Amino acid sequence: MRPLSTTFLIERQSLPLPVPEKRCSCKTCFARGHSWHYGALMTESFTTPVNRAIILSAGQGSRLLPLTAEMPKCMIDCSGRTLIEWQILMLAACGVTDIHVVTGFMTEVVEAELRRLERPGLTLTAHFNPFYKVADNLGSCWIVREVMEGDFLILNGDTLVSRPIVERVQQGGAYPICVTVDVKDGYDSDDMKVERADGGKSERLVHIGKTLSAAQSNAESIGFLAFRGEGGQLFRDTVEAVMRTSAGVENWYLKVIDQIAATGRVGTVSIEGMEWGEVDFLNDVEVAERLTAGWE
Repeated sequence: MRPLSTTFLIERQSLPLPVPEKRCSCKTCFARGHSWHYGALMTESFTTPVNRAIILSAGQGSRLLPLTAEMPKCMIDCSGRTLIEWQILMLAACGVTDIHVVTGFMTEVVEAELRRLERPGLTLTAHFNPFYKVADNLGSCWIVREVMEGDFLILNGDTLVSRPIVERVQQGGAYPICVTVDVKDGYDSDDMKVERADGGKSERLVHIGKTLSAAQSNAESIGFLAFRGEGGQLFRDTVEAVMRTSAGVENWYLKVIDQIAATGRVGTVSIEGMEWGEVDFLNDVEVAERLTAGWE
């Protein structure tokens, strides 16, 4: 295992965050303790298509009981295909050839499905998370940290994304870490809310979390992220640092993204108007059926 990077504490949370290798030297950022000058980021470009993806599918999906009593959430049928099959099909159609799936509940069922779906030119690898019952999804990221080399995507195991969304994410943008977001009129307590800078006019992500106020919230994360350039290394190092804290297993991985946002290295890409869905409650299954009925 690589040694941890130097860490510092940022004010909004008491979680350690690796310091980027380069720093901005302007007086404003020095005074505020920022590692990067936000305005300078737009001169960079992170647009290389990504061929590796990580799908976080360890959970049972307790809010879908009794449907998931003897079946992992990712194996729910949506228009004749399992949820994870739709995810793999959409990723593979857009150039992803190496997919790593973090499993947990009834791992043998998911592993069998991956063997069924594997084909020449597409590698599917399962990584069993034995702590899935006691750790949040940051633990799943820690389990699969060794494959976080170079550029990669992370997709939540309960998020259905259409091909145009994956194509848009593959186009990249100006930030090494990019959170895919949608926009709507209002956000409820279960939405993973996002605050973008300048009242939503900027792509830069300021905060992400379910507890953001209505005044802060101007987008929601759909659970699909891209890491390019230094972004993957920064995320991996921060995951390792946070998992060494006493509360590490209790954290969502997007809480780590919220920490990294303080460096100015996290942006967003809007997929407003494109088709996606989250299968989290029983009524979501019917919605997913209608959504995927026209996909192929």
